[in-house]
Order: sequence, then structure tokens, then C-alpha cells
Amino acid sequence: MTESTTDWQLQATKRLDVRPILAEGGEPFALILETAAPLKTGETLLLIAPFEPVPLYQVLFERGFSHETRFMGAGEWWVLFTRA
Repeated sequence: MTESTTDWQLQATKRLDVRPILAEGGEPFALILETAAPLKTGETLLLIAPFEPVPLYQVLFERGFSHETRFMGAGEWWVLFTRA
């Protein structure tokens, strides 16, 4: 794990791993929005997914979030969403 990845874990206000939900055939979209909604300016959500959640970038951008993305390896993408 890189230093910046460790920093992401430490600075994340909320952390949400949606891989188990998706593996069971569920849809985590509503949970992601629910988890992100109460975050205040400067707070972050670390989302862990089995693929790069590109459509989510625009949805959360429209709700005031920027993002940084890291590919961690097979089946693991980390996205740090920060409330602007």
C-alpha cells in the first residue's frame, strides 16, 4: 500500500466498500448517495468498488463533490470523493 493510499484511509470521513453488495447482486447507488449526503465541506468519502464507477463521478459532482481515483489491483478501485 502506498503512502498516499494510507493517507486516504486516514483522512476519509466515511468509508464504504460496495464490493460485497455488488457480489450479492445488489445495487449500492442509493447507499452511496445516502452516505455522501451528510458530508460537510472538506469531508471525504472513500468508496471501494470492483470497477471504476465512472457514472458516479458526474452524479456526485452535481452534488458538490470532486474525486480522485486509484486502481489498487484486480477488482479493486478506490475513489476519494471530497465535498467542495
